[in-house]
Amino acid sequence: MTQERGKVYLVGAGPGDVAYLTVKGYNLLTIAQVLVYDALVDAQLLQCVPDECLKLDVGKRGGKPSTTQAEINKLLVKYCLQGKQVVRLKSGDPLIFGRCTSEIEALKASCCDFELVPGISSALAAPLFAGIPLTDPVLSRAFAVLTAHEPEVLDWEALSRLETLVILMGGQHLPEIIDQLLRHGRSHLTPIAIIRWAGTPEQQIWIGQLGNILEQTSELSLSPAVIVIGEVVGLRKYLQPENIYLDEIIRYSQGEPVNESTTTPQPMLSNFPPSSSSPLPLTGKTILVTRSVAQSSQFSDRLIASGATVIEMPTLEIGPPSSWEAMDNAIADLSDFDWLILTSTNGIDYFFERLIAQGKDTRALAGVKIAVVGEKTAHSLKQYSLQPDFVPPNFVADSLVENFPEQLDGKKVLFPRVESGGREVLVKELTAKGAKVIEVAAYQSCCPSGVPPVAELALQNRKVDVITFASSKTVQFFSQLTNQIFSYNSDASQLLEGVCIASIGPQTSKTCHALFGRVDVEAQEYTLDGLTQALITWATNY
Repeated sequence: MTQERGKVYLVGAGPGDVAYLTVKGYNLLTIAQVLVYDALVDAQLLQCVPDECLKLDVGKRGGKPSTTQAEINKLLVKYCLQGKQVVRLKSGDPLIFGRCTSEIEALKASCCDFELVPGISSALAAPLFAGIPLTDPVLSRAFAVLTAHEPEVLDWEALSRLETLVILMGGQHLPEIIDQLLRHGRSHLTPIAIIRWAGTPEQQIWIGQLGNILEQTSELSLSPAVIVIGEVVGLRKYLQPENIYLDEIIRYSQGEPVNESTTTPQPMLSNFPPSSSSPLPLTGKTILVTRSVAQSSQFSDRLIASGATVIEMPTLEIGPPSSWEAMDNAIADLSDFDWLILTSTNGIDYFFERLIAQGKDTRALAGVKIAVVGEKTAHSLKQYSLQPDFVPPNFVADSLVENFPEQLDGKKVLFPRVESGGREVLVKELTAKGAKVIEVAAYQSCCPSGVPPVAELALQNRKVDVITFASSKTVQFFSQLTNQIFSYNSDASQLLEGVCIASIGPQTSKTCHALFGRVDVEAQEYTLDGLTQALITWATNY
């Protein structure tokens, strides 16, 4: 029998967290028979390989015994010639300071098949995680990436003239780097940022100037770190997103807190424990987030900020209704309505999109009161410069009628909703109170045609700890998708064994119970922030 040919895949692991691994890299890990990995590869990535995969740690660690490059070359050739599928996992990108040339030459000399798979280099990712742009029309029209592993061989006269420098492997040589730049004309006021363990829960950032950064980092370990030098560092305070909790993540990283000589520290995120030695609450948890195809990833950002590894699985596609006739008729008679009830951001967006398409604007709602369900829905309404007249407590539609601010008898109510229906209880109760409810289709929801490969493989390989659901529709379509994709299983629900099912509220939980037989976590406040907090509480007590 002819032996199956082996192949070596030289894969870039990215900056660390599995969330930033390429889809192809993840797919290769799930079928690897031999994994040969570096010291800086995140431990979570090692969980992606099959249980029977042979794992070989060949990381090079400064000052400690490590596998020689010649020995690594021999290992790759050995297992490839045995017919194995070998993944050589390197941090960042394999061809950026990755010492791949020697390995490729050895593979070619032994007629071994190989393939290069790119990864995100920390040289690009670390500044981004720190909120630092490497280019700017005025401050940085070019940047250079260099390794300071051997600073004595670099042309510091030429490098000092460049606007922005990105330096890898420079932590141990920081004094010499600064000395060389100052001696070759750079000002002691030049901004500098040091980003350690970029993109991980342990990320730390020091911000300063060439003249004072050594004082800030004296006697601290700065490895592994990416150093950014140039005026673009000063743009950080203007470009950080407000909703990513970037500063809070830094301040709750393990080790010393961030020091910034030019900015005032922001308040700490109250959800995180005050001890710098405590890990982020969701560290080590892989969370599958089911959501709408076009939905913002802010919920995922919240989970990542709490230490989780997040895999997104769109389970809901939103689009216009099959007909606008009912909506158009209602918009033409808006002045006849007393109340407009909006229960979702989708309903808001499509209602106002159609309002504008009919040549009207928000002035057409003069005299019409607006009730919205949910804090997020209220926020979406404000984007149209409108304030809701009523938001029910508990953020659920069922409490709307019970707490309605006026008598409903004889009131005419417009209710734009999903085309497939829903909220039957709400409509029934409004009608029972004497209201005349006009339901119109504002949008339709349907099941996506497939599942992202990363999500499918994570489910198949039992790598998911938690699945979150923010609506009944996402539960229904998740069940439909998994039953289709994993139809070879006698019971697709086996995929959920040992997985925490997390729901945003009672209606979603009801659907989870109907389809999965259980709910493990339910948000006390029926919002994405409430669901995040519920998961933090669950993980803390788990």
